[in-house]
Amino acid sequence: MSGPWVLTVIKAAHTIVWVFFVACILAIWVFAARADYLNAALSIGLVTGEVVVLAFNGWTCPLTAVAARHTDDRRANFDIYLPEWLARHNKSIFGTLYLAGLAFTLARWTRLLP
Repeated sequence: MSGPWVLTVIKAAHTIVWVFFVACILAIWVFAARADYLNAALSIGLVTGEVVVLAFNGWTCPLTAVAARHTDDRRANFDIYLPEWLARHNKSIFGTLYLAGLAFTLARWTRLLP
């Protein structure tokens, strides 16, 4: 595959995957608030799987390397349809929400929080 449309397809796919995992992170909070711990655990498991993939890939999405083959651009959002500031701070923002969601779920499950 080659051509400028390839980068567009990669960026679109990366954005769809990103939206899915952001939804999973937000779902952790919703499921825990509703005491639906099975679905909270499922969402936690999905995001944990993504964290493992990122960890084994040097904390970079594998799609970033694929996109890099099709452009010389290296801005924070060269591989995804996000504002540059969000792409730059993505891991810190959503990593914090994920870890806080884990803590919230654990606190609700153990009844430390009502």
